[in-house]
Amino acid sequence: MDFLTGELPARHGFFTRNGGVSTGAYASLNCGFSGADEVANIRENRARVAQALDVAPETLLGIKQVHGTRVITVTNPWAIGAGPEADALVTSRPGLALGVITADCAPVLFADAAGGIIGAAHAGWRGAFLGVLEATVEAMRALGAQNLHAAIGPCIHQKSYEVSADLRTPIVEDNATAARFFIPGRLKHWHFDLPGYCAARLAQAGVAADILPNDTYAEAHDFFSYRRKTLRHETATGHQISVIRT
Repeated sequence: MDFLTGELPARHGFFTRNGGVSTGAYASLNCGFSGADEVANIRENRARVAQALDVAPETLLGIKQVHGTRVITVTNPWAIGAGPEADALVTSRPGLALGVITADCAPVLFADAAGGIIGAAHAGWRGAFLGVLEATVEAMRALGAQNLHAAIGPCIHQKSYEVSADLRTPIVEDNATAARFFIPGRLKHWHFDLPGYCAARLAQAGVAADILPNDTYAEAHDFFSYRRKTLRHETATGHQISVIRT
């Protein structure tokens, strides 16, 4: 089972696309319920992820991600695949694992210094811009977290992320210093540093963050990528999962 880790005091893993049972466009460790993969395959894949982090499959919790800022404070587990609409989860309850799925967006995992309060956030450009990371930090601090640290996992990196003005304009108009996260691309296009932008917003919230170097678009063998699927005119792609546990 392939997964990467950051510098966090809680057990966690940024899982690759390898090590599961799904086939075709979803090969092989697809953990997202939103596509047309067989549900039995997704359940088995998620069970393998849970086993890798030594938690029961029913305690690996996910949400229906909508590119917003809602954060769920988890006190009790729910049925697999029945999570609420949100883009981040936090908990202080022992024995739970929190997961987010991505296919170019940034998965961000959080822990306090003691590792007893954890969080997981799904941060695409829109969610990061709207404040999902700051909302996650606030929810963890409400649980008593101090000295938080974050790890930003595999996502699309600047060299692969060409964007137009409809993305750049609101970010720069909101904060002119954010222009440093854009470098010129083709005519009227820019390349956006999504993980750098996420790290800067976390720094403003008083949270240090590590950035893993892995580019989901460029590393096709190891990661699903929605942008790669779109540019290649493929019909489907899976989602990798990132998980942290108490």
